[in-house]
Amino acid sequence: MRILVIEDDRLLADLMRQVLMNDGYEVDVAASAEAGRACTVAHSYDAIILDLELPDRNGLTLLQELRREGTVTPIVVATAHDTTADVVRALDAGADDYIPKPFANEVLTARVRAALRRGGARSMEKVQVGDLTLHRVHHDVQCHGNDVPLTARQYALLEFLAMRAGETITRPVLLEYVWHLRFDPGSNVVDVHIAQLRKRLREAGSTVDIRTVRGEGYSLDVGPVA
Repeated sequence: MRILVIEDDRLLADLMRQVLMNDGYEVDVAASAEAGRACTVAHSYDAIILDLELPDRNGLTLLQELRREGTVTPIVVATAHDTTADVVRALDAGADDYIPKPFANEVLTARVRAALRRGGARSMEKVQVGDLTLHRVHHDVQCHGNDVPLTARQYALLEFLAMRAGETITRPVLLEYVWHLRFDPGSNVVDVHIAQLRKRLREAGSTVDIRTVRGEGYSLDVGPVA
């Protein structure tokens, strides 16, 4: 799942990004309303965390614009202004939830999970690929109704491939989006985790396979559909 954080406080934005990444999300950060708006045009997000006090204009204005344009992505407002009137204005403008600053890391991740569970057209809480069912909010996988034990990194790798089933994904892309690292041509971390993930899927009896595309990367093959 991919989340956009629109926050101009660099230290707080970096902290939120790290907390959310540790919880298994891909995270983009924008430091202004216009930068955030540009991100929503260029990418699809599962959730947006929006600060109201932005340097170029009030976050409420951006929130209202996104809703008028038909954006249904869950939006969680995070701001230091937490009076009843502030909360009402944010919710009336189209926010799905409201987090007053400062907040605990656990509260941030819990509110994001809650917003994703409540929906929005892009939430896609459950994804079916072949005989595997991925529950994206809780980061677990089932095969024919049985749990498939995966580490957090194995799940992130599987989800990234599953959301792009049939496409060839290069090692640099996997390293950047799953490990949040720049590509190191001497690293075999992707190959090692792919091998471990294949083993877990075979042990679970899944027909889903991760094919090696020689010289390019990997592609998820969903296998025969029952």
